[in-house]
Amino acid sequence: MNYGPLISKILLSFILASTVLYRYGNWFRHHIVVTLIVLLAWYFSFLIIFALPLDVISTVYRQCKEEHDTFDNATSSLMQNVTNKSIEKCEEPWSRVPHEVFPNLWRTVYWSTQCLTWLVMPMMQSYIKAGDFTVKGKLKSAVIDNAIYYGSYLLICGVLLIYLALQPGIHLDWSKLKAIASSASNTWGLFLLVLLFGYALVEVPRTLWNNSNHSFVLTHSYFKAAKLSSDKCEAEETVDDVLESLQAVSLAINSRHPLHAHLETILQKVPTELRDRMNRRQLPEDTPTDLPSEKALVRLHKQTIKSLQVFQRTETQWNLLVEKIFDLEDTIKNQISRDKRFKRTFQKPRSLFRRFLYVPTVEWYWKCLFYGYTQKLLAVMAGLFSVAVVWSEVTFFNKQPVLSIFAAIVNRAKVKYDYFTIELLSTIIILYLCYCAYSTVLKIKLLNLYYLAPHHQTNEYSLIFSGMMLSRLTPPLCLNFLGLIHMDSHIIKKQVMETHYTQIMGHMDVISIISDGFNVYFPMAILVFCLATYFSVGSRLLSMLGFHQFVGDDEMTTDLIEEGRELIKREKRKRQRSEEASTRRTEFSERFPTTGRYRPRGSTDTIRPMTQLENLDNTRSNLLQESHPLDSYESRRYTSEVDTRFPPDQDDIDARFGASTRINERYNSSQELEPRFADSYQSDGNYRNRVGAPPRGIFDDV
Repeated sequence: MNYGPLISKILLSFILASTVLYRYGNWFRHHIVVTLIVLLAWYFSFLIIFALPLDVISTVYRQCKEEHDTFDNATSSLMQNVTNKSIEKCEEPWSRVPHEVFPNLWRTVYWSTQCLTWLVMPMMQSYIKAGDFTVKGKLKSAVIDNAIYYGSYLLICGVLLIYLALQPGIHLDWSKLKAIASSASNTWGLFLLVLLFGYALVEVPRTLWNNSNHSFVLTHSYFKAAKLSSDKCEAEETVDDVLESLQAVSLAINSRHPLHAHLETILQKVPTELRDRMNRRQLPEDTPTDLPSEKALVRLHKQTIKSLQVFQRTETQWNLLVEKIFDLEDTIKNQISRDKRFKRTFQKPRSLFRRFLYVPTVEWYWKCLFYGYTQKLLAVMAGLFSVAVVWSEVTFFNKQPVLSIFAAIVNRAKVKYDYFTIELLSTIIILYLCYCAYSTVLKIKLLNLYYLAPHHQTNEYSLIFSGMMLSRLTPPLCLNFLGLIHMDSHIIKKQVMETHYTQIMGHMDVISIISDGFNVYFPMAILVFCLATYFSVGSRLLSMLGFHQFVGDDEMTTDLIEEGRELIKREKRKRQRSEEASTRRTEFSERFPTTGRYRPRGSTDTIRPMTQLENLDNTRSNLLQESHPLDSYESRRYTSEVDTRFPPDQDDIDARFGASTRINERYNSSQELEPRFADSYQSDGNYRNRVGAPPRGIFDDV
């Protein structure tokens, strides 16, 4: 017995889940309950992925022993010695553990995951976005929010139970009820997986191949910038409307009113700069200032939470996309460089990795030479895996001859007792299927409210959603994989020893239309969806319906690409002006250091009289500061030529929403920031002085 491989998989799953959660979440801002629940959901899902190959190896060994034991009982005592030699050929895997380990592990992991994904996390998700001010009110809103969601499932389960109760010879017990519950969850997950695989098995290799062409990726990024800019403008307008409503309510409710505490709870969700700007703004004359009710405050609270979340999400997406486009433009420019040193338009902070290993020469060879070939190689490998998955999904139900590619490889490895090949193949296939499924969920426009942003920018709502999807898709995905390698006897209709994972999951034998029909033949629909994705049928239909998609021969696509290019040019000019202004200030401070009344406190230096040149420079600077910018002809000409089709630049956004909403500067160097933001950051990119109070947790309102 060797517990080392299983313990290493358990530790690997925990480290991976913690690392990913640290990258996307914020352990210091988010509530501890949300962090622990999401970490538990991710950890259990990763544990299923990495520990299932060990269960497959254990099952192969048990199958070998069972076959030899059966043959031993059927032979006479004369053949006993020959049989003993055959038994010795069943090599024991190096990861073998006691028989009861895997059943207890899967029972704990699976049912804990199901409890989290169907009961705990949906309630937490609704609780977070509820606008009530008490625990009872938030729980009531969460139950009502999930009533329709769970009502449909209860209706389906009720119909199934009535159908089974009317069938003669079927007696429902606790084990059959658990099998119905798990199989219903797996059927729901399988239905979603087929849709996701039908898109991802084609799109993942195609995306990798297109990534090797920097010009294509840049054009596509311009298209996404134009669409995202409109979403960002809409989010800003929504925040403006909410702030106007908050200002009107603030004028109607005084400090002695019973609802003033609820109003303060809402205002604490608003950043400090937004609140100050709201208080200084003049309301329109026709704005109603009637005294609101408690229900109106609840609705306003919910609108405030949602609008700020959407605004933060769009700002994060925009900043990340702008950085990506700048990097792509620099890569295309550096491809014709003769000195083979990567030069950037905007310098990034030099970390230890960039300073000693990822030097400009290495960066040029990677981005301008090897990156394209690497993406093409990965695209070819992903394409081969996709073809193998589609072929195996269509043919895995055929047991003789074995047509499934993965089942044939596993059967070949069984004969040679090549446990390493079985474990490696199982891990690679499961990881590829997981990547296809999970990466597709976050790309769907309908689910754009949920967005995993790196650098600790993902909100609690999106983290909980990702935990739910991971917990719902992983069990049916692994069960489908076991069918691909012929480890599920209820799919291939052959009595074979199943894995402990399959035994814990159960089968839908009591309802034949699902066990013999849907779960077996529905995965064949992947082929239909893959063909539709390959010919971009869905994108063209959505484009015809008014949902702009990246279709190369569409006129609207061309217009959005040009609009996105102009937006990025405007963003680049703004950042260049900011850097030039910062450079001029630095040079001026170096030429004319602070003296006299600007000396540091405690300095013992003597006061040096101001020279005639310094006096003249100060006079000129004062005259320039006193002049109004609109008095210049060039300023008037520049103002008149501004294109009003595009959203305001970041300076205008700062004037409207304040500096605390700018979240992209967290991971930039303080030298790249505008001077009014540079003092709030350290050189490593972290906050030194937080502007305003930190965001509150989900239970702090109570």
